[in-house]
Amino acid sequence: MTDSGSKDKPGAGEGKVPPKPFTIEEGRRQVRSFVLRQGRFTPAQQRAFDELWPRFGIDYQGAPRDYDAIFGRRAKRVLEIGFGNGEALRFAAQHDRERDLIGIEVHAPGVGRLLNALAEDGSDHVRLYHHDAVEVLNHEVADGSLDEIRIYFPDPWHKKRHNKRRLVQPAFAQLLVRKLAADGRLHLATDWQDYAEQMWDVLDATEGLVNRAGPRGSVPRPDWRPQTHFETRGQKLGHGVWDLLYDKSRD
Repeated sequence: MTDSGSKDKPGAGEGKVPPKPFTIEEGRRQVRSFVLRQGRFTPAQQRAFDELWPRFGIDYQGAPRDYDAIFGRRAKRVLEIGFGNGEALRFAAQHDRERDLIGIEVHAPGVGRLLNALAEDGSDHVRLYHHDAVEVLNHEVADGSLDEIRIYFPDPWHKKRHNKRRLVQPAFAQLLVRKLAADGRLHLATDWQDYAEQMWDVLDATEGLVNRAGPRGSVPRPDWRPQTHFETRGQKLGHGVWDLLYDKSRD
């Protein structure tokens, strides 16, 4: 996830754990979807894993999951990929209790922080994965089972030679389309114009997706995505933010 957007994450040299890339296959080339940078892990975050993971966590098993059984009810589902410190997912949980929310994040301190927040709020309609999103989507999420997928401020890999590591690539976009329900929605946000351009290049050309704002269009920040303090600071400095909203085509 990007360090300049809404994710409060450490830099590359801050953690003690060496970078460990996860990959997705795109043809014959492997695309790194993120680099694991654990950073500082507080005692409170460790206690959250020890005490709250059984309540809010889903252990990756590599097999299709029965989310109705996990949540104890039948409801529409929203998935957020790379929730960072959990600010947007916590906000969604507080304001949308009719739907079940699933978050995926590999950054352990952020997961620990959100576990504590969910317990404080009593948000039992939220479950979290601490795992690679591509593997979760491929192996645990049934096709057509998600009402909405959200990807807020993914790592921009801003150096041109690293652009190929960005998460939003054609193969990944096709995977998202498969997981969306017939009336599903895909919402992305980025504070890097170059990444917004790539998102348009990929998603506008992906069969099964329709840009709600028209080709290469963006929408004002929807009410369901909170404006973070990093976003506010960036806008004061003249930085842009692009919200891209796609509907799954019924064709």
